[in-house]
Amino acid sequence: MVASKTIYLKINNLTFMISIKNKSLISKTIQSKCKKIKLILSDVDGVLTDGGMYYSDQGEIMKKFNTRDGMAILLLEKNIPTILISGENSKIVIARAKKIHAAEALIGIKNKEILLPKLCKKYNVKNSEIAYIGDDLNDFKIMEKVGFSVTPNDGIEKIKKIADYICKKNGGEGAFREMADLILQYKM
Repeated sequence: MVASKTIYLKINNLTFMISIKNKSLISKTIQSKCKKIKLILSDVDGVLTDGGMYYSDQGEIMKKFNTRDGMAILLLEKNIPTILISGENSKIVIARAKKIHAAEALIGIKNKEILLPKLCKKYNVKNSEIAYIGDDLNDFKIMEKVGFSVTPNDGIEKIKKIADYICKKNGGEGAFREMADLILQYKM
């Protein structure tokens, strides 16, 4: 998401709200990190969903995903692959990844940071060229090792303290799209 400033302008009893997009409101460090990104890794529950899980006696039956986050992955697809990583063994995550053309969906992953060497080799990238968005303790170690770490606005405090960027949007409400738009803005 591009940072913006809102100005209210009054002319002849009419008030206009003008939003001015300004790249300079994003720090030079964040801009530099965004320019380097060649691979995006995303947690699922709490990032692409609001963290809620619906269960029946049959097990997990539903997750709610944000359409704009899915569109962001499609927009990134040609230039920056996105990999979904979930600690849950969820067929729903596999189905969602396929629908939105994520490069991969890795499920049942408890220690996400262990994946980095294999992913770097497979996608020919360095840790510094990877963005990761996560919201909870199981994302902490991987977020410390990547080039650009991001959390939704409702990520836990410990994650917010190490994140390079804290989204204005909450998990499941467009946080992934906000991060993707930010990266794409500085990659162009």
